[in-house]
Amino acid sequence: MNPYLEFVEGIYAGVQKAKSLSVSGKSECTKSDAKVLLFSPHPDDECITGLLPLRLMREAGRQIINVPVTFGSNKERQPGRVAELEAACDYLGFEVYPRSGFQSLELSDAVGILKTIHPEIVFMPHAKDWNSRHISTHFLVMEALKQMVDDFSCMVVETEFWGAMDDPNLMVEADAQTLADLVAATSLHTGEVARNPYHLLLPAWMQDNVRRGGELVGGQGGKVPDFGFATLYRLYKWQNGELFDVLETGKTVPMDADPCEFICRERTQGNAKNQTS
Repeated sequence: MNPYLEFVEGIYAGVQKAKSLSVSGKSECTKSDAKVLLFSPHPDDECITGLLPLRLMREAGRQIINVPVTFGSNKERQPGRVAELEAACDYLGFEVYPRSGFQSLELSDAVGILKTIHPEIVFMPHAKDWNSRHISTHFLVMEALKQMVDDFSCMVVETEFWGAMDDPNLMVEADAQTLADLVAATSLHTGEVARNPYHLLLPAWMQDNVRRGGELVGGQGGKVPDFGFATLYRLYKWQNGELFDVLETGKTVPMDADPCEFICRERTQGNAKNQTS
């Protein structure tokens, strides 16, 4: 008898059972002068890659503002996706930057948001995140940053989902409660998960991130941290019209560590990076 059969069957059974679950609820939004912008290509990206923003809010008191770049390409679904986005962000305690209509975010919009919010940290997909809207969101935000005044600075965090990064430099741990909250929030994108219950595979993705991050972030052949779940990111600083590397080596952020240690700009010094994005 294969002793791992029960283990594998348990995973499958858990996913099948979870298909019938539902949640509701609303968390208080944190208000702070230190604001974090998430430029999300689609409604649901704020949940899928939202581990670090969630930890920054809960553990470091940052105000998280999600900027929906699009509401999806299916025009008939757009009103529903707006409502689902509001429900998901309410569940986590994220704000949604107010948008009028369903049009995609344009460069002038992105520049205006940066000027209005003066974010401490900006999240965006990396340049090779496979999905065309994820890639275009990366370049939209990069161009908006280039149009800011020279003395504007912020930390920039690249995310991954559809296309894995070759060189992440942050591995952020999630405990079971935090991951469960992200799964629950993702499930509130009800129209999307009805056709594909991808929220139930978020734990498996975060487990695989531990496998990848153990060496991509920690170093080839190095000791892999004893994380159950993690999300990978790449950290830069935007200053004087350029992206700068801020970490000489990859860093892990366990649950008992301050998520601001490497990320918040007042604690970070940068070295210039040749960035062509």
